Amino acid sequence: MIAFKDFHPIKGILGSPWIGFGNFEQFFNSIYFWRLMKNTILLSLYSLLWGFPVPILFALLLNELREGLFKKSVQTISYLPHFISIVVVVGMIVNFTSIQSGVINQMLAWFGVQPISFLSEPGWFRTIFVSSSIWQGFGWGSIIYLAAISGIDQQLYEAAEIDGASRWRKMWHITLPCLVPTIVILLILNAGSLMEVGYEKIILLYNPTTYETADVISTFVYRQGIEKADYSYSAAIGLFNNIINMILLLSVNRISKKMTETSLW
Repeated sequence: MIAFKDFHPIKGILGSPWIGFGNFEQFFNSIYFWRLMKNTILLSLYSLLWGFPVPILFALLLNELREGLFKKSVQTISYLPHFISIVVVVGMIVNFTSIQSGVINQMLAWFGVQPISFLSEPGWFRTIFVSSSIWQGFGWGSIIYLAAISGIDQQLYEAAEIDGASRWRKMWHITLPCLVPTIVILLILNAGSLMEVGYEKIILLYNPTTYETADVISTFVYRQGIEKADYSYSAAIGLFNNIINMILLLSVNRISKKMTETSLW
């Protein structure tokens, strides 16, 4: 209801005047609308395009390792970044990319490259955001695929080995096809949250110089609703964002059900 009203805390939700789609029209006509849509979609697509396959590949490769100390160590190390606070991760990024003492700029200096102010350059923001998200989540994301792999009938591998199949052939023709239902379900869930970019990390990383590529719908809602206390306007933007996510979820689920016979319902 707040999204369709000119909300005033003193008057309350019911006492605030009704303005219909006024807040939505204000957002659609805003000079920031297309920038916010573009940044939100691009960050989500890049994260999905580069980040979604990595846990799958990691799980497949990890499955090929023999049981032992090395495999357990690799698993443990890959899970650890998931438990690091976003604030700490951002602090690490800031330190590594520092123009004065950052490790990355020091390495570039060895090759005669001038220091780069990564966090002040709009062109670098998406690369930093996506790559750090992949590093933080690929190990934890591989757990569900490893669980699915452990449920594959071992007789399939034994039969393939009798037929002379190599480890690559067994992975390509047995492991990967058996993972397809799990992959499809997770892809549907990811597509359903395409417009929900992790705003916590963006808020900690971005600044006015990188708004051009970093500002997304969720961070705009934060600034309008929390910093400027424009509750009706921010609620309308958030509602619009959630409706788009719902449409995407229903659409991808319907397409998946027709093409692969795998869906959420």
